[in-house]
Amino acid sequence: MRNTRATQLLFELSKPGRRAGRCPECDVPQAPLDELLPPGAVAASPPPLPELAEPDVIRHYVNLSTQNMSVDTHTYPLGSCTMKYNPKRNERVAAMPGIAHLHPYQPEDTLQGMLQLLFEVQTYLAEIGGLDAVSLQPAAGAHGELTSLLVAAAYFRDTGQHRKRVLIPDTAHGTNPASAAMAGFECVTVKSTPQGFVDMEDLAARLDENTAVFMITNPNTLGMFERQIRQIADRVHAAGGLLYLDGANMNAILGIARPGDFGADMMHYNPHKTFSGPHGGGGPGAGPIAVRKVLEPYLPSPVVVRRGDRFALDYDRKKSIGRVRSFFGNTGVLVRAYAYIRTHGPDGLKRVAENAVLNANYLLARVKGFLPVAQGDRCMHEFVATAAKLKAEKGISAMDIAKRLLDHGFHAPTVYFPITVKEAMMIEPTETESKESLDALADTLLSITQESAEFLHEAPHTTPISRPDEVAAARKPVLKWTPGPA
Repeated sequence: MRNTRATQLLFELSKPGRRAGRCPECDVPQAPLDELLPPGAVAASPPPLPELAEPDVIRHYVNLSTQNMSVDTHTYPLGSCTMKYNPKRNERVAAMPGIAHLHPYQPEDTLQGMLQLLFEVQTYLAEIGGLDAVSLQPAAGAHGELTSLLVAAAYFRDTGQHRKRVLIPDTAHGTNPASAAMAGFECVTVKSTPQGFVDMEDLAARLDENTAVFMITNPNTLGMFERQIRQIADRVHAAGGLLYLDGANMNAILGIARPGDFGADMMHYNPHKTFSGPHGGGGPGAGPIAVRKVLEPYLPSPVVVRRGDRFALDYDRKKSIGRVRSFFGNTGVLVRAYAYIRTHGPDGLKRVAENAVLNANYLLARVKGFLPVAQGDRCMHEFVATAAKLKAEKGISAMDIAKRLLDHGFHAPTVYFPITVKEAMMIEPTETESKESLDALADTLLSITQESAEFLHEAPHTTPISRPDEVAAARKPVLKWTPGPA
């Protein structure tokens, strides 16, 4: 680490007595804290917070912001995460006073505009997915997975079925088995073929009367469309199970294929991916779910309904799994998705998918000669290249390439996932990148592969922090910052 003011912690910059502002003396009687809070809840002394003047704080965060990589400043080919440009008109819409200044505790009569907007979002998401009903409550994609599985569990309980197994392909996102386990299910892995598709024989061997849900991402994490998806759905349904579609990769099929039409019973969306809402350092996000009619009674309550020319929140849902998120969900993200969908319209959303697939295939064609793509010459929205040959011949790993890209102003792609591909590099350019930026990325990747392994092992060379010990960071996390040097 290059230890400059730009990389120092606030605690390192702290000076005793520095203040950004001073509060006036309290002009009302103060109630003793130990009478208001339970025993042991009052600290013996104030927390040891950093002490800084306002310019110190402002400069610290502005300096940090200049070191960030984002979709507004760099090409961001992060496979599986669809990091595409966020149109600023959507930001303006979400910031309009009539939207941003609403309070969730207002009477419904004063929220008719927002409720209509949310009702229309529900309608659009149901139509795009080819399904019947939507809940906007979940706060992230993984939260949508968990909510869908809780809905499935409620459905099976209500129908007297004791199904406890969730089948998941070995190419699935890691959140899938985590969500299934949190929902109380047993996770069973289904193998993939060498071509990257679900192994139909292995699926048949694992389907039985205990199967509740088969979770599948389509297009999958290798950037391939599961050609046998209809057969998969038929087999799952014949066994009495439900098909869950992880909607992480909907950017590739918008307006072209609807999950409900090819057999999905429930799915989640990632509005921050598919509909260009901002990815935010942990949140807020959104992960609305869409389900078939048979599962609608179990959706979280409330849902937005239309009654004549008025809109309302329907709480009277006796079979509902209850709330999974406060209020109506993260409406700011949903408003951005609404603006994006309305801006594009049906034909525009189809063009989004077509251009996303076109860009991915163009980039694949540019790099496959020096970074082979195990699954062939065609892909959907993303592809998985491999640095295995480079690693064997020159000692250059996928991580070396990823770190060196930072020196050239490109965010790194996802590496070492999926685990079915050695030295994997999952690359998704999205539809918002120009041909010039794709060519620049391809040219940079080629130049990196021609550099020496010794030089690449030390990359990145131009960033404030070079290559950290990521294994140590994962195994020995810093649990608490304290005053003084780090």
